[in-house]
Amino acid sequence: MSELRKIGALWYREVLRYWREKSRIVSSLILPVMWLLVFGSGMRNVELPGVDNYQVFIFPGILGMTLLFTSVWSGVSIIWDREFGFLKEIMVAPVSRTSIVIGKALGSGTSALIQGFILLPLSFLIGISLSPQSIFLLIPIMILLAIGLVCVGLLLASLMNSMEGFNFIMSLVIMPMFFTSGALFPISAAPNWLRVFGYFNPLTYGVDLLRWATSPGTATALPVYIEIILLMGFAAAMIVACSYTFNFKK
Repeated sequence: MSELRKIGALWYREVLRYWREKSRIVSSLILPVMWLLVFGSGMRNVELPGVDNYQVFIFPGILGMTLLFTSVWSGVSIIWDREFGFLKEIMVAPVSRTSIVIGKALGSGTSALIQGFILLPLSFLIGISLSPQSIFLLIPIMILLAIGLVCVGLLLASLMNSMEGFNFIMSLVIMPMFFTSGALFPISAAPNWLRVFGYFNPLTYGVDLLRWATSPGTATALPVYIEIILLMGFAAAMIVACSYTFNFKK
């Protein structure tokens, strides 16, 4: 129970910090809206295999992009905490490194989840009617994806000593993950070399599951239960990697 209270305190701090930054909430909505309404409208007449409505097709991809950007960028909290000495206080406190990682991951994952849910009403603008069943399916998928991606950001930030280094490495991670995930085009239509990268990209299965949940009946690259297991394995592996890195950096 003591560890749970500590995890809860870290979770509350991350969520409170996110909620106080109203400008961050608003600004992080601009890019997804631009992709969905501007890019999606401009590409609506482009014919892609198995795609009837391009905006409907990319909506789950833009949702995945929002989770990706918000989650990975949350790793910047490690940089700030280190700059102001708060991270040192956490590290010397009687709390396990795993609890620190879980608390920060859950807090930042909650922030990413809120950001993703803010986007859901846009689905009605492009003709997607989300049923209660779709929302029920979206929640666990978004949680798993957000936690895994948050841990990617925490892992990168724990290895960086400056904001500039984090920004550079983050760009090298985020953009390849996004463009090889099948968010903007069917992964089956990609060249073989790009398809290989896509199949090793955990975001690919996240976007695939988001597309399946948004439009029930949509075929997935792998059976749904296998993709869910892969996302669970990705989240668990990243939590373990972050815990190890935090112990290594103590």
